Amino acid sequence: MTNTILTLLSARDVHRFTREGYWGEETIYQLASGHAARAPCRVAVREHTRAVTFAEVIDAADRLAADLHGAGLKQGDRVAVWLPSRIETAVALLACSRNGYACCPSLHRDHTVAEIAELVGRMRASALIVEPGYGADAARSDVTAAVSGVGSLKRIHKLSRPGDGALFPGLEAGRANATVRDDPNTLAYLAYTSGTTGQPKGVMHSDNTLLGNTRVMSRDWGFDKATVFYSLSPLSHNLGFGAAVMALTNGAELVIHDLPRGNSLADRIVDTGATFIIGVPTHAIDLLAEMRKRGMKKLGAVKGFRISGAPVPPVVAAGLMACGVVPQSGFGMTEAGSHHYTLPDDPEAMITDSSGRACAGYEVAIFSREDPEKEVGANEIGQIGGRGASLMLGYFGDQAATESSFNAQGFFMTGDLGSMDEKGYLRITGRKKDVIIRGGHNIFPAKIENLALRHPSVDKAAAIPIADERLGEKVCLVVSLKAGAMLEAGEILAHLDQAGLSRYDMPEFFHTLPALPLTPSGKILKRDIVRMVEAGEIAPQPVRFAAKGGAA
Repeated sequence: MTNTILTLLSARDVHRFTREGYWGEETIYQLASGHAARAPCRVAVREHTRAVTFAEVIDAADRLAADLHGAGLKQGDRVAVWLPSRIETAVALLACSRNGYACCPSLHRDHTVAEIAELVGRMRASALIVEPGYGADAARSDVTAAVSGVGSLKRIHKLSRPGDGALFPGLEAGRANATVRDDPNTLAYLAYTSGTTGQPKGVMHSDNTLLGNTRVMSRDWGFDKATVFYSLSPLSHNLGFGAAVMALTNGAELVIHDLPRGNSLADRIVDTGATFIIGVPTHAIDLLAEMRKRGMKKLGAVKGFRISGAPVPPVVAAGLMACGVVPQSGFGMTEAGSHHYTLPDDPEAMITDSSGRACAGYEVAIFSREDPEKEVGANEIGQIGGRGASLMLGYFGDQAATESSFNAQGFFMTGDLGSMDEKGYLRITGRKKDVIIRGGHNIFPAKIENLALRHPSVDKAAAIPIADERLGEKVCLVVSLKAGAMLEAGEILAHLDQAGLSRYDMPEFFHTLPALPLTPSGKILKRDIVRMVEAGEIAPQPVRFAAKGGAA
């Protein structure tokens, strides 16, 4: 086991999780390769214009693994992947699992080229796989040039848009010279997630910490080779990535959500024969809206819908059940996987009004908000902590962050608030973390505020959430101005764009106040501003950012 210095994971835990069946002896690559040997012609991953079999995806993974090995990559090296959801992300995952590299696909479309270059440098990536023109500002910035100063890079693969093309067509056939890795307890996945400041932290997982969750959920929900997973979440996000792991290791089919704008989502789901959907509440809201508009009472072969990323509105859960789709209401995070969820036979009240119970192999407890060592009683609100087989190895290159994330009992402190009843059902009540969640996308106020403060007219700035029926939350930027200054909404949005803020993080409401409410120590009282909005005392104006030469 490598990287144990960064965690509380011990040899005893390795033996216990293996003995109890949560961990196994095979890697993700070995499991998928076994399915390719037994059923080579079964479809593994499907896009809008392409579908590849298990034999084809394993062949591509072997060719990519051979190329990376030939470029000098060694076990433990990082492979960064900046792609839209496409089959090659699954190929990269399998190639990394085969040779023992850490696959990092959590470079999102809302990242700027500068942010990608910073992350590639921070992880000291040895390889980068990109689709030119992808990303928040890639149309006007060259990622290849931006990473030219990263000395650790040994290989860059630039992929053309998918179309109906082959997988990594430039790579020669032949298996990698590197021995197939057979230790599922070494680093296999590196996912960057951010704290309240927006500073990315690299979450490390082994094959087994990923599979610990996969094995149990597959048993609980009856997933097998006949399952067709439809991931509405992109593969760069942990929810979509987890769907890929689930499908590849079950010998099942993964359908990627790359539907052209304007096409019917309901039709695509029905046409692909999807049986289980993965997404965030906004996806479910949009899907239900289309079904209501068209008078659809059922959704093809779909039996379940994993909803994560934000609390599930009870009306959404109820709407799915009315269509014969059982919601899997859940709670999870990159650091610990989808470890909390409802079961198909749970009472309807629990499915619509809770986040379910911890799965086998994972333990959740509620601790005092002031004292992470003190567990609170049933139905008391506190900070959610967890430990078990799906917990991360630690934060990459950040011993301090790793150590500070656990209490003395080995529980990972999530920063989320909730309560748990006597039967173990969890209810999320809020977030300790200062994060705005827009349709499942995390937006970090500190970054917006810091960039806004660079404008010469801005004295103080606060980014707060505005409730939204469809997306959950939107960003509202509230500022106070320097004496004699004036500032229009369009001007501050243009400033934020020039300062490097992703268009996906742009405020959608704007308001100026003579002065922002402050604590005696000078900290901005955001909750007072939120209260003012909710009480109708101030009415922020809706705003929309329009990039120069492009659509809003």
